Amino acid sequence: MTSHTRRKRRRDPAVSGDPPAKHGPNIYNNEEIRIVLVGKTGAGKSSTANTILGEKKFEAKFSSKSLTKQCAKAFGEVDGQKVAVIDTPGLFDTCEDEEKIKRDIVQSISYASPGPHIFLVVIRLGRFTEEEKKTVQKIQTIFGEEADKYSMVLFTHGDLLEEEPIEEFLKEDKDLQELVSRCNGQYHVFNNKMKNRSQVRELLNKIRNITEKNGGRHYTTEMFQEAEKKIEEEKQRILKENEEQRHKQLEELKKEIEKKYEEDMKKMKADREKEKQLREAAERELKKEKQLKEAAPRESKKEKQPREAAKIDLEEKKQKDLKEARRKLKEKQEEEARRKAEGSYEVIEAIAIGTGIGTGIATGIVHTAIVAASLCCIS
Repeated sequence: MTSHTRRKRRRDPAVSGDPPAKHGPNIYNNEEIRIVLVGKTGAGKSSTANTILGEKKFEAKFSSKSLTKQCAKAFGEVDGQKVAVIDTPGLFDTCEDEEKIKRDIVQSISYASPGPHIFLVVIRLGRFTEEEKKTVQKIQTIFGEEADKYSMVLFTHGDLLEEEPIEEFLKEDKDLQELVSRCNGQYHVFNNKMKNRSQVRELLNKIRNITEKNGGRHYTTEMFQEAEKKIEEEKQRILKENEEQRHKQLEELKKEIEKKYEEDMKKMKADREKEKQLREAAERELKKEKQLKEAAPRESKKEKQPREAAKIDLEEKKQKDLKEARRKLKEKQEEEARRKAEGSYEVIEAIAIGTGIGTGIATGIVHTAIVAASLCCIS
């Protein structure tokens, strides 16, 4: 069963004349009709309020920002019918704070005390945007399903239709058709530039028809409170669901953090072990260098001793070789001198014999020659 069918069945008792479960004050021509205008900023709520009352009681200006900062209420008469119009700020604008929206909603209900006969869902003619869809959904969510029976769609800027019937415009948009269906199947078009009051009288007649369908009742604070109760229940359900989801996410996050912590700890231990090994290797290297430096003088001394000894040996060998060379040279010179001397003796002897000099004299001459030769060798 669709939600639309359920809503239709709820409305059937009132339409058929069956007595409603709750009774509210009936509207007579001399009693006040209370109208609450809801919709997004720029839809034309304030202009609509002024058009209904027939005079400018609300500031109205084409702007992307809401000129109505808080709920405002004004009174008037239409053909002797007392009318109270409650203009609301852009209650459902996406940029508004949720708490402020809630305060403004409560205020709008209290301004319409004991309760509004109609919620006029104000929509600017044109393309029914996604933002406006969400706005309407929010209206229905906040005021509850019961508010559907006390609602009607009001299209502003009717001059944009020119000669086209509103029905043709609705045929082109299924979302708008669904919205109108939820709001009692009722809609109205306002041209806020028109001075003709017939469009206002027609609107009030439609409001009276809706009120009669509702058994003369108006939307009550109890209905709003019931809607609030359902909203709160749904909120708590979502929070619980979110809490479970959050707990699950926290557990997963905790596992990820613990895993990362363990990995970081392993890495840190490995880094420390590596640093330790590098430090020990450096210490061993330093120790080795120190030992080499300490051993260097001893090695130098040991190396120096053989060099000195070799030097001494070479010097000794040199002196020895020189001495030996002198000895051999001396012997050679002596031998040569002796040989020469011997040669000179034979000559002298031969001379002595030949000349008749005596042998003694010749011998003396030879000895003198030998001595002279020896002295020459020595020098």
